[in-house]
Amino acid sequence: MLAKMRKYGVCSLAFILLTTIVFTGWSAQASAATPITSDFRSLQASQIVSEMGAGWNLGNQLEATVNGTPSETAWGNPVITAALIKKVKAAGFKTIRIPVSYLNHIGSAPNYTINTAWLDRVKTVVDFAYNEGLYVVMNIHGDGFNSIQGGWLLVNSGNQAAIKEKYQRVWQQIANKFINYDERLILESMNEVFDGTYGNPNSAYYANLNAYNQIFVDTVRKTGGNNSARWLLIPGWNTNIDHTVGNYGFVLPTDNFRSSTIPNSEKRIMISVHYYSPWDFAGEENGNITQWGATATNPSKRSNWGQEDYLNAQFNSVYNKFVTQGYPAVLGEFGSIDKTAHDSSNNVYRAAFAKAVTSAAKRYKLVPVYWDNGYNGQHGFALFNRSNNTVTQQGIINAIMQGIQ
Repeated sequence: MLAKMRKYGVCSLAFILLTTIVFTGWSAQASAATPITSDFRSLQASQIVSEMGAGWNLGNQLEATVNGTPSETAWGNPVITAALIKKVKAAGFKTIRIPVSYLNHIGSAPNYTINTAWLDRVKTVVDFAYNEGLYVVMNIHGDGFNSIQGGWLLVNSGNQAAIKEKYQRVWQQIANKFINYDERLILESMNEVFDGTYGNPNSAYYANLNAYNQIFVDTVRKTGGNNSARWLLIPGWNTNIDHTVGNYGFVLPTDNFRSSTIPNSEKRIMISVHYYSPWDFAGEENGNITQWGATATNPSKRSNWGQEDYLNAQFNSVYNKFVTQGYPAVLGEFGSIDKTAHDSSNNVYRAAFAKAVTSAAKRYKLVPVYWDNGYNGQHGFALFNRSNNTVTQQGIINAIMQGIQ
């Protein structure tokens, strides 16, 4: 969602397998080259969902960009510190999602080499969370946005062959960088990728998205070691629940190159979805809709859709489609912006929304991960002050923790 970034005023399977082999030069047996480390636990779906608990996004940091070049302070946040991550852990969060953009930090063809300093910085931040015993979800974030300067992972671009080769090369480097991390590192293929047009997906463009997911799974698996067995996170069209669950073109990637140590009856792929409904409450930057849920006291301030019944129906559809088949789901982003300048009671309803979302996620066996963009104040999502490592929205944090119990 672009609105999440503007808080600082910054505005056919055969072909896939063939191209993957051409790009990597590896055989299907390549994953046997590097062994799985002794500390890697092979967790089933229910186990990992339970351990991941409630999560928090380190938003508007490593995906922040200026003129197409990522920089963690580009959108007004301070340099990320280990102290911040300790504070997030102390608040009760067990998972941290780290959005990462690469963009101009990727070199030219044919190698598409990622800037070493940038990849090292990503690793340092991952380590802040990983060394605290937290789960870490790390993705490629803004590279798939039509609206971001330098965006290249574009389903509606004409030169798909070059995009797929670049994508494969980039993920190969990232996967190798983190190959020895245990099961607490989860790699996510991309973020909110679509053609920028809201409405029903374009089928040809959706096919490109499916191809990216397949390349991601194959590439990560073929690096071997722990990457051959770790859980991988896969989104559908714009991480939209309806367009992932419904008959719009989403295809689950095959997982043919995973470790033979994983029983055939088990999965190692997760589904990524986001939830900001109703948007007029969660994200619209005005004072029209400031209340949510059955406890709202002013009907004119509550949206006419997207209440508790809708929330439960949405999560139930994910549960029925994927979770029952062994594919855990991660609610990689949810949240609502601060509208207390328009309605002093707004934070009460933000907390009610957060608790309801988290409770429903728990009920339908999804992992809820709150979106925090680091901005405190009008229209911000922040729960913490990243400059002094203090909690700013304890009520919302309490609601999340109550919901996940």
